Amino acid sequence: MHLIARCLLLAVAAASLQAGAPSRPNVLFIAVDDLNHWVGHLNRNAQTRTPNIDRLARMGVAFRNAYCIVPACEPARGALMGGRRPWSTGLYFNGDKWKNYVPAGQGLTAPFLRAGYRVSGAGKIYHGDQYYPSEWTEYMDSTGLSATGKGVGKNDGFHLPMKHDLKDEDLMDWHTVNYCIERLARPGNEPFFIACGLHKPHLPFAVPRKYYDLFPLESIELPPYRKDDLDDVPPAGVRMAKPQNDHAQFVRDGNWKDAIRSYLATIAYTDMNVGRLLDAFDKSPRRDNTIIVFWGDHGWSLGEKDHWRKFALWEEPTRAPFIWVAPGVTRPGGVSTRPVDFQCIYRTLCELAGLAVPAHVEGPSIVPLLRDPQAAWDQPAITTHGYRNHSIRTEQWRYIRYADGGEELYDETKDPYEWTNLAARPEYAAAKAALARWLPATDAPHRGAGRADEGDEPTPARSKRPKAKR
Repeated sequence: MHLIARCLLLAVAAASLQAGAPSRPNVLFIAVDDLNHWVGHLNRNAQTRTPNIDRLARMGVAFRNAYCIVPACEPARGALMGGRRPWSTGLYFNGDKWKNYVPAGQGLTAPFLRAGYRVSGAGKIYHGDQYYPSEWTEYMDSTGLSATGKGVGKNDGFHLPMKHDLKDEDLMDWHTVNYCIERLARPGNEPFFIACGLHKPHLPFAVPRKYYDLFPLESIELPPYRKDDLDDVPPAGVRMAKPQNDHAQFVRDGNWKDAIRSYLATIAYTDMNVGRLLDAFDKSPRRDNTIIVFWGDHGWSLGEKDHWRKFALWEEPTRAPFIWVAPGVTRPGGVSTRPVDFQCIYRTLCELAGLAVPAHVEGPSIVPLLRDPQAAWDQPAITTHGYRNHSIRTEQWRYIRYADGGEELYDETKDPYEWTNLAARPEYAAAKAALARWLPATDAPHRGAGRADEGDEPTPARSKRPKAKR
């Protein structure tokens, strides 16, 4: 957006406020990279320590069955921020270059900017810390600021030693939160949209030693696991489970518990930063008119089904925290078990802010569930990983169909770790057929350069304090 046009929009918005028009709600938009459902209020891992994320959950509505759009950073964020599902765009994998699929002006922040919001961003919102300047008022410049911590060299990220010399402020997320705290405190009449993108707990697992000390190695518990878990999984699922053969290496080297400890420590670091942000929110003069939406871009596996990282369609790599606080809409302590996926965020935020939803936006509004977390809901959560590979998740079932016709079906009420594939049993044919109705009628072809197992680890860089881009 040209500077003159932006100034005109802000002038119109200011005139409306002076004329007594209702004040639009502010938005605090919190995205967390690679955070699975190992948070206290979701009860998946008893050892995790997330008092601040759980505090946020008590402030509004927490969704117990919330799922990513894609179990990979670039396409997940491209779909959420761009408003269209991967089967509509063909954006399936890391490496597909999201700007080739999400045109400038269609991103989630664009309608807020056009409505007169001051739109500020920091950290990882889109993939690769990229963004369209025309869709933001300002964005934190993190050039040269390490996402990993000083002194961290190149490696696979799992086996980093504890850093005795790391301090909280040595990681980029600390500065991202500082940037957002400053904007929460900034006076002014124009509504704000603040997007806070936290990198941790993304690899590499490097945080100050004090977070490791919360989880003594001898106390670490392995996740529920069966050696024969892949025996009833079709070949396409097995290929997703073992692209890097991570699990065999962890078992061979005896590092499985070390990696789990590192993940828990990195989550604890993230929770600390969420707490800093919430403390600033509590002090904000406009907290009573500010929507908070908190989401993890996808889940993460730590050995279940012999699988590590994301890049698969089961519960661990697809389920993530999802919390909403919307003044006048949500009530403290709300819990919803209805299945939702993050394609709902764009439309829901527009509706809550009283903005017209752009015509290209797909996905439902979940405002009815924010008002009544157990309201009737007939839509499943749908996750896609690659061309014609989809998972349909309801409160009871997960149904997976792969491009080659392979199938998986799990009864989540009886089998929450998805150990028994029921897809081949004739007594479940009707259940499969009902779930298959939600599969897309057409799938856009994959035309990018990405792969199903393409990683997205950050490149270590020298530490440098961030500056704001205006």
